[in-house]
Amino acid sequence: MADLNRVAKRMYNIHPKPMRLVVGEDIEGTFTLDSAEFFQTDFQAEGSLEGDDAVYRFTTTEDNDAVIVGRQDPDGDGWQMVGNVASVERVDL
Repeated sequence: MADLNRVAKRMYNIHPKPMRLVVGEDIEGTFTLDSAEFFQTDFQAEGSLEGDDAVYRFTTTEDNDAVIVGRQDPDGDGWQMVGNVASVERVDL
């Protein structure tokens, strides 16, 4: 079986505790995942960013190279791709 994506594995291991994520070049903050699961090597999660009312979805790419992030504004109709997770850190409370 192929290896799990290391970023996805780190997010999964920290969940359900808060984590600090850097997404692309524009988003950095404390995220909390409401759900996170692996389907064999495919990762899927949904959560929120502190101070933002939007819903965020996370999934590994088809080649398992990256975790991509989609954002749905509470007033919007659909999902917008916002980037890849560049780093994951545990938040110490």
